[in-house]
Amino acid sequence: MTRITSLFALLAFTLLQGCAQFGLPTTQRDTSFGPVIGRADDAGTLSWKGVPFARPPVGALRWKAPADPLPWSTPRPATSFASACVQTGRLYSPGASGGYDDTIGSRLGKTVGSEDCLYLNIWAPAGRSATPRPVIVWIYGGSNITGYTADPVYDGAALARSQNAIVVSVPYRVGIFGFLNAAVLKNGNVEDDSGNFALLDIVKGLEFVQRDIANFGGDATRVTLMGESAGAVNIYALLASPMVVARPKPLFHRFVALSGGISTAATLPPGSIPGVLPKTVWAARGEALLLQSLIADGQASDEAGARAIVGTRGPQAVSEYLRALSADALLGTVRTRLAPRGMATSNPIPDGWVVAPDPIAAIRAGRYVKVPVLAGNTRDETKLFPQLLAIRPDLGGVSGRLLDDAAVFAIVSRRDAGTTPATTIEQWIPAAYLPADKPDTGFNARTAELGRIWFGAVRTDVLNALRSQQPNVWFYEFDWDRLPKPYDVIYGAAHSFDLPFVFGNFGPSLYANIMVTRANEPGRLALSAKMMQSIGTFARDGDPNNASLGVAWQPWPSTLLFGADDQRANIRAR
Repeated sequence: MTRITSLFALLAFTLLQGCAQFGLPTTQRDTSFGPVIGRADDAGTLSWKGVPFARPPVGALRWKAPADPLPWSTPRPATSFASACVQTGRLYSPGASGGYDDTIGSRLGKTVGSEDCLYLNIWAPAGRSATPRPVIVWIYGGSNITGYTADPVYDGAALARSQNAIVVSVPYRVGIFGFLNAAVLKNGNVEDDSGNFALLDIVKGLEFVQRDIANFGGDATRVTLMGESAGAVNIYALLASPMVVARPKPLFHRFVALSGGISTAATLPPGSIPGVLPKTVWAARGEALLLQSLIADGQASDEAGARAIVGTRGPQAVSEYLRALSADALLGTVRTRLAPRGMATSNPIPDGWVVAPDPIAAIRAGRYVKVPVLAGNTRDETKLFPQLLAIRPDLGGVSGRLLDDAAVFAIVSRRDAGTTPATTIEQWIPAAYLPADKPDTGFNARTAELGRIWFGAVRTDVLNALRSQQPNVWFYEFDWDRLPKPYDVIYGAAHSFDLPFVFGNFGPSLYANIMVTRANEPGRLALSAKMMQSIGTFARDGDPNNASLGVAWQPWPSTLLFGADDQRANIRAR
């Protein structure tokens, strides 16, 4: 042990003794790999941030299933978030601080984060509990190409404190680091060969929870797995995963999926947008990454030459070549060479072991983890993605957004709750979609149609499949739209706008800058309290019904509408 390490251990011990002497919460906890020291806040919450749950997936461990972290004996500080998993910066990526800050706009389209990112975070109420608390494990979204646990919207303190629960946020590898089906990387290990490294990261986090959450006051027999957007897609994939179903002991016992689905084209109505694409699509993307990397590296002038190199060197040497490339070089190839070919997306790969070939068919056959399910969508999901109106003539055929991400961030990040947005709807929405409320061709109608064939289709498909097997399936629609003008039309109840309500976080964030006003505060906070209470009740009892709703929440296909005016929540059944 070095002198510096010894001094730190002594300091940590002294601080712990001082906490005990003055009646303050002691924040040292043991994990299976070593002790960690967290922090107590002034509001009555304990937190442990940056807790290792897997070895850094770097070097030879890149594109492999996560391995246990190396053990440690000296108490490890766990008071700050770890780096985001490496990604290309978007509006919902971190800034230079690793969280939400003014530098996000300058990092768009650039490599951010680190491959050394598999560290989870835990929040717990400071007070003692007579019984272990239910556990809520959060999986972020971001189209499976971005996302990070340090997003201030995902801070688990308010949810943990208000619901007397333990909240855990688990990161996972994104983009080509999280999902990659490349023939040269196959090694005969079924998990490695699946290409679903992101899903294996989530499973690794759930294994940590099963082993160690009791040391943080959590009940390992009442674990709720909750994800949104890509996070919901990923947890749906795990719900029907043959690998997860085969386990003798469940990793989770309740399931909350927000704004996601897990359908192949086979189970959707014609014209719908599936979330699960064939393995061949991902195999082509994996090959393109390899060939285009060789070209970008100057080793080949075209794909024919790159294929000749691969054939000459063989899989082992080529896999070592890929693993030796920097993350920035690989993402640069994705940005400049794969994206123009429509190959920059990521999603679960139906390998047959980690992800079922057809998850909906697996659910309908009863081959899934049978637990209570709570699902939700926002009313105006696709107002966050109006660029996609360009994908089909019948949706309008042109992008529904005039501003790029840099311009959006510049406008939105400069506003606070006490000011009126200094922008107009004409700056945002093309004239072809205005007036927004024009029947059939206006912005509202076009985005609603996109939502119907996308989010609506996959939601109905998976919930109908689940309801065919079990009665305990509930669904909500978030329709709060009391945003300041013109954001009430530009965004309305857009995709992910329910998350500040679910977590009780309306502090600095892109969402807050768009939605928060002083006028809407009473109704907004009242609605958030009811949504948190519903999540907490579900995590505790496996049923979201609670007295605060004032109405009975019937199972799917019934819907509970979560809304509010400026003064009070408005909860109603449909």
